[in-house]
Amino acid sequence: MHLFKVHQQLVSNPLADVAGEVWAQLHRLKDSVPQGDVAITVGSRGIAALPVIVRACGDWLKAHGARPFIVPAMGSHNGATAAGQQNMIESLGITESAMDMPIRSSMEVVQLAEVPSGPVFMDRYCYEAAGVLVLNRVKLHTCFSGPVQSGLTKMMVVGMGKIRSAQTFHSTPTHQMKDMLLEMGQAVLNTNKIFAGLAILEDGFDETAELHALAPNEILHREAELLQRHRHYFPELPVEHLNVLIIDEIGKTFSGTGMDTNVIGRRGISSYEDLQRPRIKTIAALSLVPESQGNAIGVGLADFITQKLRNDINEHKTLINVLTTGDMDRAKIPATLKDDQTLINLVAERFGISRWMFIPNTLHLDQLYVTEDLCDELSRHRICRVESSPHELKFIDGRSQLWG
Repeated sequence: MHLFKVHQQLVSNPLADVAGEVWAQLHRLKDSVPQGDVAITVGSRGIAALPVIVRACGDWLKAHGARPFIVPAMGSHNGATAAGQQNMIESLGITESAMDMPIRSSMEVVQLAEVPSGPVFMDRYCYEAAGVLVLNRVKLHTCFSGPVQSGLTKMMVVGMGKIRSAQTFHSTPTHQMKDMLLEMGQAVLNTNKIFAGLAILEDGFDETAELHALAPNEILHREAELLQRHRHYFPELPVEHLNVLIIDEIGKTFSGTGMDTNVIGRRGISSYEDLQRPRIKTIAALSLVPESQGNAIGVGLADFITQKLRNDINEHKTLINVLTTGDMDRAKIPATLKDDQTLINLVAERFGISRWMFIPNTLHLDQLYVTEDLCDELSRHRICRVESSPHELKFIDGRSQLWG
């Protein structure tokens, strides 16, 4: 199979000094720093420069009289255990020695309030602290649309509330999630435990582009504004429809659903409207990124997977995560083929070789490969450059060599 490499000219706006910008942003809140223990929330996503950002937050807090510590805050992820969640953030470089502050991991929670879908909780260590610095990346959510989606409010509601608040939130009908997120977020803010939020925006190349420190009373309305800023950076597929999309790696490092639903155009949620674009007939996923530690939620969004991917699934971690969200289709095991070569050959034989695209994952979309019939269309695309020489799709021991 001959493929042509495409370069997308995504929006690039990397911060030159990430740690310096953390200090500059937090400076505006210097007069309200709690004197005592202050929790910093850390989730499981592959946020660029996360160790730099967390360490800078801790150093700034210490310089202003606080005693910072880190709380793994990721709802039901990594088996919904204290050890599993600590192991996850340590795998991201967030260790006690590297951050020069302790990690306090627990699944114990304190109930804060009651909302129509159930109780709202907060991690016990966060609740007992003098304050919480909520840290998260702002981006589109993979389940629902709304003014506030994935970011500081979701970290307060689902991340800090561990599996208990995650269950409350995901018990909400999908079309009401945008409202429930704000209601539960306000319940958390009403405790006066939140010292500040630090919102991260990443550019099209997955680099830290902007940091915004927000006071508690700014979080709900400013996050909506920042989500619109995120849309300016968000990378997408440069086509409206494909016959076949081959994704080299999936996993929670790239998206909460393993592959970003906003990129592939499939939410995988029963009884809820799906995304309108792009329209992709067949999706194949070839492997599960090791950093996902076996959590393969979202694998059910694919039509085909390899045996390697299937073997790497930790069924317990995936089950806990999908049970909490309630979107069971996202964990269903697709048709499984021996290896990349077998899968690609079968799909080509069954569906033909036209309008194919290969991507490394749904987060890094600056480079991709397409079949020849897409070259003219993409050559006319305002942000695409198509290389003139074709690449032969090669395999070693059945594994595709496109991405090394």
